[in-house]
Parts: sequence; structure tokens; C-alpha cells
Amino acid sequence: MLILAIETSCDETAAAVTEGRHILSSVINTQIEEHKKYGGVVPEIASRRHCENISAVVDKALADAKKTYSDIDAVAVTFAPGLIGALLVGVNFAKGLAMSLNVPLIPVHHLRSHIAANYIDNEQLKPPFLCLTVSGGNSVITDVADYTKFSIIGQTRDDAAGECFDKSARAMGLSYPGGVNLDKIATTADFKKYPLPKPQIEDSIYDFSFSGLKTAVINTLHNASQKGETVDIPVLAATVRKRVCDMLIENTLLALEETGRKTLVLAGGVSANSELRTRLEQECKKREISFFRPELKYCGDNAAMVGVQAYFEYMNSNTAGPELNATATLPIDYI
Repeated sequence: MLILAIETSCDETAAAVTEGRHILSSVINTQIEEHKKYGGVVPEIASRRHCENISAVVDKALADAKKTYSDIDAVAVTFAPGLIGALLVGVNFAKGLAMSLNVPLIPVHHLRSHIAANYIDNEQLKPPFLCLTVSGGNSVITDVADYTKFSIIGQTRDDAAGECFDKSARAMGLSYPGGVNLDKIATTADFKKYPLPKPQIEDSIYDFSFSGLKTAVINTLHNASQKGETVDIPVLAATVRKRVCDMLIENTLLALEETGRKTLVLAGGVSANSELRTRLEQECKKREISFFRPELKYCGDNAAMVGVQAYFEYMNSNTAGPELNATATLPIDYI
């Protein structure tokens, strides 16, 4: 079954042709350089660029796969969650395409597709397993009972881990994408030098809170500036990274113990973070837990992962018609 997949949830216009877990082509048109001058994604600009680029990106995905529109058996698209204007571009393009080709339209949840990125190069990975999905907009611990059956165990109550990284990096004067550049310059954490807080949720041992940590980083920088002091940015970056990773890892390990799952999967844009990848692998090895993480090229937003998850959604009869609409926020266990 050949699926043409489309992804426009944020600032990447992407398309791919997939067959089950196999990727025939994957094309990404990034807007990083344009948004860099603003220090982050400008939603209106992102939407406009999706409109300008989507046709060419889809055509290239088909050409790279050596397929034509007539070869396509279904069209898949990210419909939630994400920037609403950006999502609408992909959803409306996919609806029109599916209708013109007279093929099924498969709606795909963005976080589900991030999890599916792990299926691409790991044929042995199958549910059930526990997954930590971490991105700029989401931080969720999910129990994955089956390819389309998800249960939320813990999640952020405010900011996502990726947002904490990005906003902290911007306050430090690092360019967009902040989280990536923070990870690159980080050296050694020093909590004596920069005593950052470790927020905890009183009524849930699995939920996260990163807003207070982000504010503490900004206050540290402002206080130093007011006193005329110099901040050791690489050390502060490492301290922020370690604190975020501490919180993510501790809650995830507790969830592993509670659920009894023997497999842990890491997903989302922040799954590219070097410390998070390394430390989770070490902790899983100690506990004889199987650990999977996506290839770096599939950590960020892409359409290949959308196509892979779409296959399982289709097998579970999850299709949509012309009534499909984009949704800015939607939990991973919506059905």
C-alpha cells in the first residue's frame, strides 16, 4: 500500500511516499533560516511558506520515489496538534488531493507520528511499550498498548521541555533553533554556580512543569546583567540541559517501574538531545530495558513518520472525509 504523506504542523513543509514501515522518499523544505531572524517561528510566515512550497514538495516526493499520482493508494496528513494556520494548509491540500485521486484520506496525530519514527529503522520494535515524547510543544509519557491505542501516564502542566530549552537559549543570546544550539555549546553542569530549581507536581509523580525552570534561567541572566556580572553561558546551558533531563528521566523511570513495561521508546524533536539520548540508554541498560530512539534525521518534523503511522491508522479503519478539519490542540489518546 503506497501512502503519500504530508506534514505542515509547524515550520517544515514535508512530504513522503511510504509503504508500511518502508520509506520510498522523504522531502523536507525547512524555514529555519527565515525564522532565525525573529528568534522563533512566526505562525503567519510559516503558513504562507507552506502555501508557496507544498505543491513542489509533494511533486518532488513522488519523483524521488519514482511514482506518479496514479500509483498512490491513500493520502495521509498531520491534522493535529500544531499551529492552526500551518495545519490548515496541509489538511486542505490533502483533502483536495485525496478527493481528486478518489483514494482514502488518513488523518494522523502529530505525536503518534513522532512515535512511529522509531518503527522506520527498527523492524523488531512492536507495541506494547512505554514512550517519552518530548518536543517544543509537548512532553508526554504514554503507554502504547498497540499501534493506535495510547494512554497518557504523565504530561507537562505548562511549558514543554523543548520550549524551556528554546526560551532559555534565546535569553542566553543563542540563535534559533535554540534547543539545538544550547545542546551544542553546553559543557559541564554546575548547580552550585547556577542553582536552578527542580519543579515538581504535588498531585502527580509523572507530570512535568518547566515554566518555573525557564523563568529561573531568565532571572539568572537578568540579575547578572543588572550587577554587571558575566554569565558562563556554556555552563549555564549545561545546567539547564541537565535539570530538564533529570526531570524527564526520573518521571519516565518511575512510569516504567509502575507499568512493568520492558521497552522504552524516545520520540519527538528533543529526542535529538545528546544528553537525553545517552542517559536514557544508560539507565535502560542498567535495568535490562530495551531502548529505542529514532535516527537523528527522523527526530524533527518529517512526513516519513506520518506515512508510517498512517499505515497503522488505516489498518485500524481510521480514515476521514471532506469534513476533516485541523485542530491546534488534541491529546494523543483522542480515540
